[in-house]
Amino acid sequence: MPNVKFDRFYRYADMTRILKAYAKEYPNLIRLESIGKSHEGRDVWLLRMTNFKNGSDTEKPALWVDANLHASEVTGSTAALYLIHDLVTRYGNDEQVTRALNSRTFYIVPCVNPDGAEWALADRPKEIRSSTRPYPYVENAIEGMEAGEDVDGDGRILQMRIKDPNGAWKVHPDHPRLMIRRDPVEVGGEYYRVLTEGFMKNYDGITIKVNPPREGLDLNRNFPANWRTESEQYGAGDFPTSEPEALNLVRFIFENRNITGTISYHTFSGVLLRGMPEKPDDEQIPEDIWTLQKIGSKGREITGYPDISMFHEFRYHPKQVTTGAFDEWAYEHRGIYAWTVEFWNPVKEAGIEDAKYIDWYREHPLEDDLKMLRWNDTILDGKGYVDWYEFNHPQLGKLEMGGWDFLHVWSNVPSEFLEREISRFPDWIVWHALIAPELGLRDVSVTPLGADTYNIRLVVENRGWLPTYVSKKALERKVSRGVMCEIQLPKGAKLIAGKEREEPGELEGRAQIPASFIFDPGYGTSDRAKVEWIVKAKKGTKVKLSAKHERAGVVRAQVELK
Repeated sequence: MPNVKFDRFYRYADMTRILKAYAKEYPNLIRLESIGKSHEGRDVWLLRMTNFKNGSDTEKPALWVDANLHASEVTGSTAALYLIHDLVTRYGNDEQVTRALNSRTFYIVPCVNPDGAEWALADRPKEIRSSTRPYPYVENAIEGMEAGEDVDGDGRILQMRIKDPNGAWKVHPDHPRLMIRRDPVEVGGEYYRVLTEGFMKNYDGITIKVNPPREGLDLNRNFPANWRTESEQYGAGDFPTSEPEALNLVRFIFENRNITGTISYHTFSGVLLRGMPEKPDDEQIPEDIWTLQKIGSKGREITGYPDISMFHEFRYHPKQVTTGAFDEWAYEHRGIYAWTVEFWNPVKEAGIEDAKYIDWYREHPLEDDLKMLRWNDTILDGKGYVDWYEFNHPQLGKLEMGGWDFLHVWSNVPSEFLEREISRFPDWIVWHALIAPELGLRDVSVTPLGADTYNIRLVVENRGWLPTYVSKKALERKVSRGVMCEIQLPKGAKLIAGKEREEPGELEGRAQIPASFIFDPGYGTSDRAKVEWIVKAKKGTKVKLSAKHERAGVVRAQVELK
């Protein structure tokens, strides 16, 4: 068994070692491969997980799980490792997990962006949003503040406070650790300017210009659906999938058309986000919204995380929407139901209920800050909020450093709570995999018609909750081909009626069955398809039959003409 603990984060070399160890330990359940390189040339590892003894991964419906697209959100990588461990150790012991690995495939990418994760996990971390590639310009700034760097080498990126009579902040009179905003008309006190820890270039003693990060990409704005240029959306990249980390994902999902759902691990807010950020629910396809709400409701039941709409409840600015994200692309272009998990809600952990996920950071009562401090002191043993200490900054001179250790308390789950937080999710993910469409063999029969002539009948059905096409968006985009049934005749046999390949179309699932059947006429047998052939061949001839759907799997049968 690989030596892995779930109360810590792993750098790239250790992550690679662990993944290879899992693949070696469980060869019947795991295939490890690189789906491409990162900007700096690291392999981006993917695990194909299924019971390979009973069939190929590509012939079963699949669920995609990825993590660590954003550099500092390393919680997701450990969560992905936990999922892998959970699946292999529960296989054969847990009915649902065993069924899922026997009949479904999991594609898991524990670290989409290994370059950025390495920066975040370095002994002297540097905070960036995504890729380490300089963007939109390659030149270094010649002056100004480079925020998000560990100046004093203590492994943390804190805040710096500088006394300034025109500063916007002051010390709380009763809680000197806490910085509070100066009243709009207040004068005559001691005030501070607060900055994120970082270095200065060519400081003139007066002007502090905070530069945008040199590595200004946001990989979760670089996907094709509703992609917008840099002038419209910060960090979008040169063109859709201009970045190898985004292209790796798009290419794999296009090549593996059995994927029926995606789940992306991010931080933070403690929510399940459905990937439809551009338009309100009443402008979306109703059936798809209803299905997502049912999936989200199950996620809420299992994980305790609320399922919310990105458009309605998770916008960084009320007049702006984010586009070009991975989950948006998965749904808009591939018709796949897509979710983003935002692990961890430190505000809720501190006992602050009903805080709006984004709005809280813009405006909240002072009492909330005091609750956060009490949580730090009592639950985190004081390690999350650092008391202010004097520091002689190499460019700015004497100042004080302290405040929240953002990387280790906000952006990621503190180590003592990490396994508790990530262990909420495997059951929902297994459930999500099991709702996929699943092609099943209902009946195969042979009826003699006389004179070495036979009627062969094949009946298949969709045993999954979702329809074979998965979503109405998939039908709209024409990305689902439908069921294909084939007959393979040996030499000497002749097909009298029917075609070698019949395409009876899509099969419905149970997802849209209403809660009450009183006014519902029922959906008949729209989950079933029948194909018949008439064959002329000698008695005892063996004929092979098959049915497949890119998203619902493959079934095969062989009949003997009697």
